[in-house]
Amino acid sequence: MLRAKLLEIISNGENSGVEFKRDDCRPEQLAKEVVAMANLRGGMILLGIEDDGTVTGIQRPDLEEWVMDAVFATKVHPMILPFYEEVQMDDAKRVAVVSFPQGTAKPYVLRRKGREDIYVRVGSTSRLATREQQSRLFASGGIILHTELLPVAGTFLKSLDLARLNDYLKNVVKDPEIPDSDEAWTKRLIGLGFMVEIPESMAVCTIAGLVLFGISPRKFLRQAGIRVMAFVGTDKTYRAEIDEVLDGPLVGRWVLNEAHRRSLIDFGLIERLADVIRPFVMREPDFVDGHMRRSRQWLYPWDAVRETCVNAMAHRDWTRFVDVEICSYSDRLEIISPGPLPNEMTVEKMIAGQRSPRNPLMVEVLRDYGYVDARGMGVRTKIIPLMRQQNHADPVFVSTDDYLKTVLPRKKE
Repeated sequence: MLRAKLLEIISNGENSGVEFKRDDCRPEQLAKEVVAMANLRGGMILLGIEDDGTVTGIQRPDLEEWVMDAVFATKVHPMILPFYEEVQMDDAKRVAVVSFPQGTAKPYVLRRKGREDIYVRVGSTSRLATREQQSRLFASGGIILHTELLPVAGTFLKSLDLARLNDYLKNVVKDPEIPDSDEAWTKRLIGLGFMVEIPESMAVCTIAGLVLFGISPRKFLRQAGIRVMAFVGTDKTYRAEIDEVLDGPLVGRWVLNEAHRRSLIDFGLIERLADVIRPFVMREPDFVDGHMRRSRQWLYPWDAVRETCVNAMAHRDWTRFVDVEICSYSDRLEIISPGPLPNEMTVEKMIAGQRSPRNPLMVEVLRDYGYVDARGMGVRTKIIPLMRQQNHADPVFVSTDDYLKTVLPRKKE
């Protein structure tokens, strides 16, 4: 690195990718900064610089060996291979520059005293990662943690709609043995992943169990709903025709009628959503035709809308404390699912038909009910072809670190 470039970096101060350190720090102090930066976007540590940017220079003999052996090889895991160089300053002082890229094997941990601590970079400081941040790091590193199986505090068996669960076991998956007591129900639901045992406490619902079959999921899990908004213009500055958050179990409740056919008697969140958004995705003319009917004009392919909305709930990131958001504008429909695409999935891979469910238990249950595409390729086999056929436009997929947004262009008049 050129001296002029180093002086420029020092003058800009510490930030999320630059840390100043004296070279007499302890190995774990330096390793903490390395781990935090590697879990973000990488960065560089300047040794021989005070916190205020004063250049004091390096003093430790064999500094490079100490950095490589005592810090990177011993304290940082998995292995990171940094680039080490020393820059001569005007006053004969030397500054060591230790740089490394963003890690690809996240999360990186600081090993000390038999523990492995995960740090993240927040501005110019390094902090212990929260559970939610750890989950995202594991996912970005390709290590899948199914947050749908996390326990939801404050819930218990009566937080679930046993009538829906009874219908699911008896009529959907054809289970020959239906639980006949609270104890039997709890045991079965723990086995299915809808509840989880807590040491020295009562069993509680998992996120999957509560979202699928909970009586009022948002009472315990505030991000379990769907926020529906509709605006008369092309952005949110115009008047909202509706702004409502829907709550309830995701699946509907069905019964067998006298003809042994299943009929829906209690809407789930998906059916309620369909009712709420239908006026904004179709139009009925003011007149009737010669057959005394009003001809509906669909602004979007209904199956594409339904598939996109269900996918937004099925594949969302439950570590994000926001609802799925569905917004209708005068020229498009936007469906925002919280969280980035899981693992190494990209928009290109998703369009090609690659599958990588973030919440496999929820997806399987929704597939049992027929809510999701049986092959898990709804984007490629439904959403894209239906939009091209009926609206003569491609859906637009926008993936960020915070959400996946699907934009369905409105059918032109």
